[in-house]
Amino acid sequence: MNYEQCLKYLERIQNLGIKFGLDNVRKILASLGNPQKKYPTIIVGGTNGKGSVCAMLTRILSLSGFRTGLFTSPHLVYVEERIRIGDELISRKSFSQVLTTLKEKIDELMALERLQFPPTYFEILTCLAFLYFSIQKVDMAVLEVGMGGRFDATNVVKPIVSVITTISHEHQKFLGNSLSKIAFEKAGIIKQGIPVICGVERGEAYETIRKRALEFQSPFSGVFDRKGCFLEKKGGEVYSFFYQHGEEKYTYTPSLLGEYQGKNAAIVIFVCGFINENWKKIEKDKVIQGIESTRWEGRLDVVSKNPLILVDGAHNEEGAESLRKYILDFVSSPVTLVFAVMRDKKIEKLADILFPLAKKVILTRFPYFRAATPEEMKERVPEFRNSIKCEPDVKEALEAAIQSAGSRGAVVVAGSIYLAGEVKKLFP
Repeated sequence: MNYEQCLKYLERIQNLGIKFGLDNVRKILASLGNPQKKYPTIIVGGTNGKGSVCAMLTRILSLSGFRTGLFTSPHLVYVEERIRIGDELISRKSFSQVLTTLKEKIDELMALERLQFPPTYFEILTCLAFLYFSIQKVDMAVLEVGMGGRFDATNVVKPIVSVITTISHEHQKFLGNSLSKIAFEKAGIIKQGIPVICGVERGEAYETIRKRALEFQSPFSGVFDRKGCFLEKKGGEVYSFFYQHGEEKYTYTPSLLGEYQGKNAAIVIFVCGFINENWKKIEKDKVIQGIESTRWEGRLDVVSKNPLILVDGAHNEEGAESLRKYILDFVSSPVTLVFAVMRDKKIEKLADILFPLAKKVILTRFPYFRAATPEEMKERVPEFRNSIKCEPDVKEALEAAIQSAGSRGAVVVAGSIYLAGEVKKLFP
């Protein structure tokens, strides 16, 4: 298949939706010689921060001279963004070649009735990443868990360490309606005897993860367990941070904006300490350099400075609170908010967090079957009716926001990583 044929194939597959279970992925990978077993892996789960942690880890490993594969989801603009080696996206040629090989194998397995169901979009891309990393002979692969953990397609690996970033309410239809249930699903990436690094702070979710680690006889470490190990300071237009891991002390200012990136970086520092002790040498200066030079689009992403346009993929309460704090700390201009979200999200709670910050809210819709329409969102937040405008076209919504903001205002785009991707397309 050429690249366009690959995209059409994936588009057809995407309509299959979400399906939990690991049987398909295991059978496909086994038929390919289990490429995921040919290099060490680090798996990163949790609610928020997974992508940023993976990006920082990959940057540090690459700076340290290791050929490092990175698999993340979802993508902003191009599907190839999900699969990288260092900073380099998989080429369209390689993407097409590997996907063609994969499709042929899947068709063969389906014809032999060895697959009960066709693989999903995410399962195919996960297998593609594993195979590509094997072909490219990576030294290490860093994997971001998609949804949950226990039944996520990435969870077929036996990693050198399992990392869990944060736990908050998300995907409750699939993962459960309490923090302990969600944490249990996220903790599904814990493997027998494999160390666990936990960025969740003490509480219900933390105890669930710690208990699961104990059941699997997996050494458990809490990143923030040591009193006073993490400090933050606001200065100028950025935050700076201090973290102590063992006897080593780190002071750093992440290139990625937001208070929460300080904690993400602390998780990364802890993981690098583990790598240093259990796999390969990682120099302290490379750790700080990586944290301070990582690029990760769609997360507090400034796409324009005149006027200020800030794009953030915040799609749950924890993410919205982090975005709110950043706006209150650093955005002094009047804000116009462009907002779109999935239909199954807690729209009312997201609105309560973000809408009061804006003089005007422009509701729009990104092209995805689960996306809420502007009218649906407006009906669910009647108390904000007077400040809301509905504009279903993303480009026109952004143009209206820029006009509303004027030369002294700021535009904030939030509600979904899919919306962030649509806006990023307008700023090539």
